Amino acid sequence: MKDNQTEVESRSTDDRLKVRGNKGGKKTKDPNKPKKPPSPFFVFLDDFRREFNLANPDNKSVASVGKAAGKKWKSMTEEDKAPFVAKAKSKKTEYAATMQQYNMELANGTKTAGDDEKQEEKADD
Repeated sequence: MKDNQTEVESRSTDDRLKVRGNKGGKKTKDPNKPKKPPSPFFVFLDDFRREFNLANPDNKSVASVGKAAGKKWKSMTEEDKAPFVAKAKSKKTEYAATMQQYNMELANGTKTAGDDEKQEEKADD
């Protein structure tokens, strides 16, 4: 009975190892795909980083900028955050429009992943 049980246990372990294997390989990213829009915090961080670097020109630490920005963001009221939320919303709508256009081009077959790379290769020849 013990031999049977260990055989079943070893088989189930082997099966789990097979399932965990990399079946399809790593997908390549399409360089033409639009980037996702930034969140309101990252819109704020863009402005904050400029101000912080002007106030602290000798600072070389990225972490200190992030920590200071996080502290300020948490202390801000909803009214203070509103302009950044509005900018992020507008960027999100722009992204949705460009993504819809991108998907339409892919569906119609007018553009495929890596089209620009193929055109550059032809131009080099």
